[in-house]
Amino acid sequence: MTSVLITGCSSGIGLETALAFARRGDRVHACVRNPAGAEELLRRARAEGLTLDVPRLDVTDDASVTAAVASVQDLHGPIDVLVNNAGVDHTGPVETMPLDRARSLLETNFWGPLRLARAVLPGMRARGSGVVVNVSSLAGRTFAVPHGGFYAASKAALGALSEALYAEVRPFGIRVVCLEPGSFASAVRRGSVRAEAAGQSSEAGPYAADHAWLARFLARVAEGAADCGEAAAAVVAAVDDPDTPLHTAVGKDAEAALEFLAGVSYEQWLPRFLEQAESMAGPRPA
Repeated sequence: MTSVLITGCSSGIGLETALAFARRGDRVHACVRNPAGAEELLRRARAEGLTLDVPRLDVTDDASVTAAVASVQDLHGPIDVLVNNAGVDHTGPVETMPLDRARSLLETNFWGPLRLARAVLPGMRARGSGVVVNVSSLAGRTFAVPHGGFYAASKAALGALSEALYAEVRPFGIRVVCLEPGSFASAVRRGSVRAEAAGQSSEAGPYAADHAWLARFLARVAEGAADCGEAAAAVVAAVDDPDTPLHTAVGKDAEAALEFLAGVSYEQWLPRFLEQAESMAGPRPA
């Protein structure tokens, strides 16, 4: 029985991934920051007759990570697969986005996966096997959109970390995969764009109108987001297939975007992006 630890399982890709592994009979440790947020996960697991362990784990807290991983290993044995899925998504201008909000992106999206990897790698290295899946984003592989710089930076940093880790742990029999999903109907993304599109944003400075315009565009994009079950299936497939490339796009939109951007400069891309955004959200504020 494979032991799988997944972060960010209260909703979206994490929830669907936990259920997908549990359906195979794997021992699943579906981690959540707040136990009250696991109600939907547990309800669906009960409906399907699935067994899940739901540890409390805050990826931004060193002590929480250490305690959760130690508890899982003490009670259930070694962790074979780590899925770093927990993430947050905020938008805002580079000049005026509150720094605490910007730091929260890096704490969760970059430092969180690093904390988890450091916690599980000694055991994997000792056994000579293991898989680390970092759920990044298409935003980490493509050009950053206006007001999306901090989020894109956090995901690009995770991609770079994944590359170095891939080369470092490969001699120990450990695989690393960095999945880069396009637009999926995650609760994190939906909540963020809905609030910002409705004007519930801390941005009230010189970029406020532009930020609201971008939020309207992202809200329209989110309306056509793919089902998170598709992304969960990609996570399971990456764990099963040793030939999965380090950088793997997930979703037809992600694959199409990367193909389109091959050989395209930022200066060539930006006007096309703005034209598309204006077709969906109206004219960009002057």
